[in-house]
Amino acid sequence: MSTVEELKLRVRELENELLKCKQSRSVEEDVGAGDNQTPHRPKIEKMSAEVVDTNPYRNINPDVKFERHNYNITTVDNFTHFMDRISNGGLEEGKPVDLVLSCVDNFEARMAINTACNEIGQIWMESGVSENAVSGHIQLIIPGETACFACAPPLVVASNIDEKTLKRDGVCAASLPTTMGVVAGILVQNVLKYLLGFGTVSYYLGYNAMQDFFPTMVMKPNTQCDDRHCRKQQEEYKNKEAARPKQEVVVAEEEQVVHEDNDWGIELVSEVTDEELKAASGPVPDLPEGITVAYTIPEKVEAACGGETVPESEQSLEELMAQMRKM
Repeated sequence: MSTVEELKLRVRELENELLKCKQSRSVEEDVGAGDNQTPHRPKIEKMSAEVVDTNPYRNINPDVKFERHNYNITTVDNFTHFMDRISNGGLEEGKPVDLVLSCVDNFEARMAINTACNEIGQIWMESGVSENAVSGHIQLIIPGETACFACAPPLVVASNIDEKTLKRDGVCAASLPTTMGVVAGILVQNVLKYLLGFGTVSYYLGYNAMQDFFPTMVMKPNTQCDDRHCRKQQEEYKNKEAARPKQEVVVAEEEQVVHEDNDWGIELVSEVTDEELKAASGPVPDLPEGITVAYTIPEKVEAACGGETVPESEQSLEELMAQMRKM
């Protein structure tokens, strides 16, 4: 006969199995509830061969072509193949791609992409979200012209620390989908501006979710970069700029109007004095640097009623006008 402890243990096991059944059923109901709204897209954890072959995202835009490569780009063999696909994997086979987007989540993969793009001179965009998930950035990297990822690396990379040692078992980094969505949207917007040639392409744009702050800057390459291919690209860029003909900037000077004769001493002066102009302008609000007002609204000044007033009269308007004509 089973003891009381064994019976309690069996009851707990049955409760856990019942809870798992309820959770799986709720997931199926959520999937079915989306049939009348946005088509449900299954979550893709890893781009394995089986998943890519039946990729549901092909139904969104059939014109998009997917080329699957499910491997670690930091290994020697895979890195060589990765460089080959960047150099020859364009829309026309044998031509390089137009742009490389980095959406990886570790520094080792970023350094591999940086090394490959520096070696072949490929323009790419780097993006990332901080470990606390409340800030992120995007960066356009043009080898030789702007700073690469190794020119100003994070402290972990600069100190040659294995980032795997920083992760503790059972502890995940912070994740905030809204921050990742904002950074992803900024990255895609920058890609469209770069490829389609409109607007101002950001070389570096950050996002601070705590203060709603968007810093932007242009990072110049480091002449002492650890990546030798980056230093080589810098020299090639300097030679191109030196060989490029410089355009002379011609400053157009305004010609002063000089009259041949002015016997009467006629001068053009403003009809409004400085005091009148100041009185017609309102107070300027305290604005941040770089923001100005197009116009100001003068303060309302109530006119004081002074002097004698006309007494009320019982005469009509026609009678008053007749009196005025007789004057």
